Amino acid sequence: MRLKAFEGRHAAVAGIGKDPVNAPMIRHWCEAMGDSSPAYSGPEAIAPPTMLQVWTMGGLSGHTGRTGAYDELLTLLDEAGCTSVVATDCEQEYVRALRPGDEVTFDSVIEAVSERKTTKLGAGYFVTTRMDVRVGEDLVGTHRFRILKYAPARRPEEKPSRPRPAARPRPVVNRDNAGFWEGVRQHRLLIQRCAACAALRLPWLPGCTACGCPDWDTVEASGEGTVFSYVVLHHPPFPAFDPPYAVALIELAEGVRTISNVVGLPYDKVRIGQSVRLEFQEYEDELVLPVFRAGGEAG
Repeated sequence: MRLKAFEGRHAAVAGIGKDPVNAPMIRHWCEAMGDSSPAYSGPEAIAPPTMLQVWTMGGLSGHTGRTGAYDELLTLLDEAGCTSVVATDCEQEYVRALRPGDEVTFDSVIEAVSERKTTKLGAGYFVTTRMDVRVGEDLVGTHRFRILKYAPARRPEEKPSRPRPAARPRPVVNRDNAGFWEGVRQHRLLIQRCAACAALRLPWLPGCTACGCPDWDTVEASGEGTVFSYVVLHHPPFPAFDPPYAVALIELAEGVRTISNVVGLPYDKVRIGQSVRLEFQEYEDELVLPVFRAGGEAG
């Protein structure tokens, strides 16, 4: 099988992080995520483990060290009619903490190409890449990223001249966040609360970022919040959305933050400090998502 021949081929060799691990980037990350753990500041600071991929990103100019094998594989799938792509999941393994000043290198390999699979989106192939991240000779972490490259399915009732609107992307539900999405389905926004130190956290995580305790319960958000920050999306276009539109980082009254859409006013009227109120919107195929309706201008 031609696709299986790509398994084991390198997608990048001896890639180099564009910047060393650094305190400003760690601070920006923690502010955006609302993570106040003392482990990420001060002279003995470490980088949050979930920032692993940040240090390997190539930005708009990309990275040197790309082999072209991954692009060849995607081109071959395009030619087979699998012209659509959706990210399905990622897995990260942390071997040791990164600290400011560490200079990261990485190799990426095409780990697996599945047999042809039939999914609700359409028939196609799951492609998994594995990136090994190092500092010097030491492995510090592994990042696996999986996509589905597929040919969109056509429903029997569809007519080629009148295509149905594209479906909105579905959230990835796993064992760590299933309770959150079940709450959303019931029109409740649930925040995790550490059983040891009572620290609140959103998005949901396997353990407390403040004290490390794995035990938790939940509290229901009141629904009141303010726009902490926002961006206006103009590009890239996506069939399920109609750009430009605003995506905001909402600070809830409970002190945690979440990313969502602001509804009820034009994208160019969204302002930092604006009060918002939680709502739930239902989309096709029983998809329920939390959104925030603007309640007034910034003070």
